[in-house]
Amino acid sequence: MEPCRLAASDLACRRGDRVLFSGLAFALETGEACHVTGPNGIGKSSLIRILSGLMRPFAGEVTHTGSMGLVDERLALDEHLPLGKALGFWERIDRCSDASGAIAAMQIAHLLDVPVRYLSTGQRKRAAIARLLNSGRRIWLLDEPLNGLDTQAKGAVEALVAQHCGGGGIALVASHQDFAVPDIRKLHLPDFIA
Repeated sequence: MEPCRLAASDLACRRGDRVLFSGLAFALETGEACHVTGPNGIGKSSLIRILSGLMRPFAGEVTHTGSMGLVDERLALDEHLPLGKALGFWERIDRCSDASGAIAAMQIAHLLDVPVRYLSTGQRKRAAIARLLNSGRRIWLLDEPLNGLDTQAKGAVEALVAQHCGGGGIALVASHQDFAVPDIRKLHLPDFIA
């Protein structure tokens, strides 16, 4: 696999009149994971949005090599379709030839005929992770990926992140919860409050 990289230099985020953080810098190389920590409202989601290109930084620069995939609170699945068809849409776009591994890993096979709008918070999160697994993206940006998950599903997500990084991917996880992945780096966002 090609090497991948995600880096930020002198990054700052401003929301309205408030600068949430400034002077943030890091570099993640192939196989590395980073856990962004801090209380709710500190700017973790804003950082993820900046890194994904969905929001412009107030200052600084983000660079990356490799394709990026995002999981956040916005479920990118058609609410009116059964889950299997909604996932199938993305499988075609991402040229995923076999989705069975992700469906099994996230234990959602029994939900494939259920319309997305009827899924619980945890089921939606598991579906979002399955979509990411099938995308083949090298850099994973995960915003609160454990919210709404039971203990077994949390363990499965942590194991998948470890496996992804072990296979040469990068994962940046923003969460106020502990995230158990071996050798995960920590980035405590309150350390960069302006």
